[in-house]
Amino acid sequence: MAKGRPGTYAHSRRRRGTVVNSSQTMEEINFFQKLPLELVHMILDNLSGVLFKRCTMLLPTKERLKCVMYTFSQVPCFLQDSCSQPNCIGFFRYGIFLQTLIAGWDDLECQKVFSFLCEVTNLLRKIEAVTTNGKPGLKCNEELELRYFCRKVLLDLSPHPSECRFWLLQLLRPWPLVSQAHLLLILYGPQLATGPISWQDLVEEVLPRNALVDLAKSIILVFNNPQNKKSSIQSTLAIFEEITVIPQEWHVHNIARLLVLCGHKLCYIILANKVQSGQITSVATIIVFIILVFEKDYNKMNWVVNLVKQLHRSFSISGQKLTFIRLLEYKCSDVMAQYLSTYANGNRDENGETLLTASQLLTAIGRFHANILEGLLE
Repeated sequence: MAKGRPGTYAHSRRRRGTVVNSSQTMEEINFFQKLPLELVHMILDNLSGVLFKRCTMLLPTKERLKCVMYTFSQVPCFLQDSCSQPNCIGFFRYGIFLQTLIAGWDDLECQKVFSFLCEVTNLLRKIEAVTTNGKPGLKCNEELELRYFCRKVLLDLSPHPSECRFWLLQLLRPWPLVSQAHLLLILYGPQLATGPISWQDLVEEVLPRNALVDLAKSIILVFNNPQNKKSSIQSTLAIFEEITVIPQEWHVHNIARLLVLCGHKLCYIILANKVQSGQITSVATIIVFIILVFEKDYNKMNWVVNLVKQLHRSFSISGQKLTFIRLLEYKCSDVMAQYLSTYANGNRDENGETLLTASQLLTAIGRFHANILEGLLE
């Protein structure tokens, strides 16, 4: 059997020293291999989780691959050209089966499994249909079918982030960056509790933190690819730029929240890249909303202050540093004025969200400046 990846079931078995080497176990293996594949499938389908794992480990890699192929060739829903009611629970069951069977396999063997799944389910054609040939939300059933299959079979059950990254990169790799961004949103974008992906909410609404957590985690996985760090950074920058204009340019509050969820390091890299490309005004606006996000979600400003200091130091010319600070101050007052103007003109939501946000922003800006001044006095 090929060498198992860290974090997999087979890897942990070897670490504990439970090597299959007794004559009794070899007899079990020989008996198990003699059974028809259909019968093996029926037996495994009715075993408890522990017994299931033990019995599947008795099969050599080649036989387990046959078992994977047989099982997924029988998937009733995803083999069809369309699916009016994607079966999330059914896909989850196949996901448990797959992750158990491939425990301990190396990347090359898992790539064979992925290639087979693409072939038997027309996975690549389905991805193409909703990313390169489809407007977001136009094929909502196909989007949900793709989301449920990829996440419940390949991604969500991966026992370690490195394995989830492996499957995610397999899904993204065949496509241009704009399609990769579209696919990430299909897989991890905000979704209505009982409905389709919330495409327009990204543009028109201020989304809560939990609506963007999964998307941020997927971006971090792409960014932290250890095999090609430099390429990963460039890909992540491009993907982020594409994501935040699908289906149109996002509400800036959602962009700010996604950046915060991506972590300080990645947030800085993305904003510094925008600065280098001349988007200083855009960066200043985003920072104002990052200040607001921290007031709403975390109630502290050190994170934002450190971010601004880093960006300030990234300018090589003193005149640019001064321009950046002036733009940031201007945007603080400008965004505040927009909220107050909206409220004063009678555009008032029923729950008073506009006035509440203006109040939170005023408090946040005050706390932000207080932290900066405290740093100067230290």
